[in-house]
Amino acid sequence: MADTRQTPTDTRRAEMFVAPEHDPRTHLHTTGDERSVLTEILAGQRATLELKCAGLGTDLARRSVAPSTLSLLGLVRHLADVERRWFRRVLAREPAPPLFASEQRPDDDFDGANTDSASITAAWGAWRAEVAYAERFTVAAPDLSITGEDSWLGEVSLRWVLAHMIAEYARHSGHADLLRERIDGAVGL
Repeated sequence: MADTRQTPTDTRRAEMFVAPEHDPRTHLHTTGDERSVLTEILAGQRATLELKCAGLGTDLARRSVAPSTLSLLGLVRHLADVERRWFRRVLAREPAPPLFASEQRPDDDFDGANTDSASITAAWGAWRAEVAYAERFTVAAPDLSITGEDSWLGEVSLRWVLAHMIAEYARHSGHADLLRERIDGAVGL
């Protein structure tokens, strides 16, 4: 029978992507009121995206496998538009069109991701601006029951949007895991 015990040099996918002492996700609160818990979980999901993309430069635009246009940079662009849609357009009712996709090019958040350093900088800037807006909006909201009108779903609450954003990031974190491993072999949570 083969020995299946791990040695200290074995790599496990469940290990931390970065050392625990440098991981911003290890300092999140796990108790508290509903708003605190939801925003902490979402902050952890956002931090995971940043960690999976850290240190890659133009490799952020590397595609997964043909014919897919999925890339880490595409995920950043996509999530900037998702943040913008739910918090600015739906909940705050601002006229805020997508930054990277359009009616004519609905997949341009992914298709338009390229290795140009200005494009990479713009994508990160847009994502960070939309995250900052969402965080300010959530803190300022009187409660999680405030609502906005979505063209697909109808009335949605801030509570639902926070839960949806957690699911959105979690889904794309799985994509980011595979994309990052393909680029440089890095694995982990």
